[in-house]
Formats: sequence, structure tokens, C-alpha cells
Amino acid sequence: MVNHIVFWNFKPELTEQEREEAGKTIRQSLEAVREKAEGVISLEVRINELASSNKDIALISSFETVEALNAYQIHPDHVKAGSFVKTVTCDRACFDYEG
Repeated sequence: MVNHIVFWNFKPELTEQEREEAGKTIRQSLEAVREKAEGVISLEVRINELASSNKDIALISSFETVEALNAYQIHPDHVKAGSFVKTVTCDRACFDYEG
């Protein structure tokens, strides 16, 4: 199993309403890929609700194999979602591990 965790912050110029709308769009678009890409074990998007965090949004996902993760990353729906994510976020951090 391969775990894929990505964190972002919203761009500072976004209003609170824009952040809320962007978070919903990110969640819907990325979680929809879960049903379309092969080899996805789990995939969820979490939006920060606690002041103790230093990231605004997280993608937490698991894949059957490295190949499944690679296929997910180039899946057309993921690429489309990623294009939107890049317009509203900054400070991306990613951590992938097997286990």
C-alpha cells in the first residue's frame, strides 16, 4: 500500500467566502476521482477547522501500489482538479510512503 498526503494553504488574497467555496470545489473534484481511478483504496479531502494547524487543506489517500498512485496522478480528472487547486492554493507539501 502507498500513502499519499498533500497539504496546501489557500492564497492569502482569498476572502473567507472564496476560501470556503474553493475548499468545497477542491473536495468535490478530488474525491470524485476516487471512483474513477483504479487502485484507490481511500481518498479524502479535509479542510482545516482548528487554529492549531498551519495548513488549510489536506488530501489524505491510499493506493494499492506505486503504479496506482502514478496512474491517479495523470488521470484526466485529477489533472483537471489539480489545475484548479493551483489557482487558489500555495505552499504545497507532499509526503508519500509505503506501508
